[in-house]
Amino acid sequence: MTWVVAVTGASETERRPMPHSAAPVEVSVVLPCLNEAETIEICVRKALAGLAELGVAGEVLVSDNGSTDGSPALAAAAGAKVVHAAIRGYGGALINGIEAAQGRYVVMCDADDSYDLGNLGPFIAELRTGTDVVMGNRFKGGITPGAMPALHRYLGNPVLSWLGRLLFALSGVGDFHCGLRGFNRDRIRALGLCMTGMEFASELVIRAALAKYSISEVPTTLRPDGRSRPPHLRTWRDGWRHLRFLLVFAPKPTLLVPGLLVTLAGLLGTACLIPGERHAFGVSLDVGALVYSCLAVLVGAQLLIFGGFARLYGVQEGITREDKHARWTRWLSFERCVTAGLLIGLLGLANTVIAVTDWGHAGFSALNPRENLRTVVPSATAIALGVILIFSGLFASLLSLRPFVRGAATPHLARADPATATPADIPSQRPTVEASENSEV
Repeated sequence: MTWVVAVTGASETERRPMPHSAAPVEVSVVLPCLNEAETIEICVRKALAGLAELGVAGEVLVSDNGSTDGSPALAAAAGAKVVHAAIRGYGGALINGIEAAQGRYVVMCDADDSYDLGNLGPFIAELRTGTDVVMGNRFKGGITPGAMPALHRYLGNPVLSWLGRLLFALSGVGDFHCGLRGFNRDRIRALGLCMTGMEFASELVIRAALAKYSISEVPTTLRPDGRSRPPHLRTWRDGWRHLRFLLVFAPKPTLLVPGLLVTLAGLLGTACLIPGERHAFGVSLDVGALVYSCLAVLVGAQLLIFGGFARLYGVQEGITREDKHARWTRWLSFERCVTAGLLIGLLGLANTVIAVTDWGHAGFSALNPRENLRTVVPSATAIALGVILIFSGLFASLLSLRPFVRGAATPHLARADPATATPADIPSQRPTVEASENSEV
């Protein structure tokens, strides 16, 4: 049942069922919950009071993720609508809550009583102007001492937020991972968000930015949470998952461009040093520099291949869409990689045969290493690169097989185009390979 929040006195708030003739719900406050008995009731009451003070027709919806401490009953007693999320994880709970919400706008917030749920006015006001996503910024609003670990405050959040701004041109977002944010429900549903873990916070803002949604920020505060137990967030595990998610969505600047530059530098150095020693800027470059040039070729090729894998993974899992700039990843097919790998490997093997023949002509005695290495090192590099390409093609083909297996059983999982989708086109959410890794909100 949906509740209308109305102020009946100076300090009294009344919650009553909304009659059918009442105005539709404008704002849904969604709280993901996993064993939050210590704080869920106060969070619900603060949110209801905040909506009442603003005179907003709204609801508070708690998406429970399998609590065993009585949190759902406490939330319902406080006036919240409680729904149960079948998919475990922070993102799983939020996806379920967003689907169940009735409001035009959704404000999502952690249920640990660390955010000011009584001050939702700036978020709602910004949403009413037509902004698609409104992010909270704790660094602008104020962080109470002890509310955020020093590692998160001075390293984790600033670095990941900086990467987000750099990779996705989000110049107006200073706090990438604020747990309090609002958005237009239908616009976010059209994105087909699917990450079930903590990286859902990154997925929401990144996918919105890639879809050219309008994004703004408002200051918000953070204080120490009201729980006596440790938070669900795991610093290194969840930090890595956020970083991994950024790389999947931005392989070009993080992997492809560096890989291309390193590969070209290695090839240029190798080509210059195979004929003999070179002198530049008063420095002598010989077989030692040749070894490192060949190493650069291998490292650069690996970066390029991993960039292709990242792009393939994103497309095949349905979390990114293929575009004309990424069609080169089709060359990571098993057949093409095997062909290229065999050609490069056979070239290296042929040069190796030449080197062994020369050694035999010398009676298999000691050779001049400065001359011998000019043939052996590039040959070994070519053989190694050929093997890498062959097995990279095998791995890429395994990635490409996955969606066909899933799609045959679940054709409804196709994503809607954010630019053209209507609420009727918006697909239902699904668990991903991450679901088994996420046991906590």
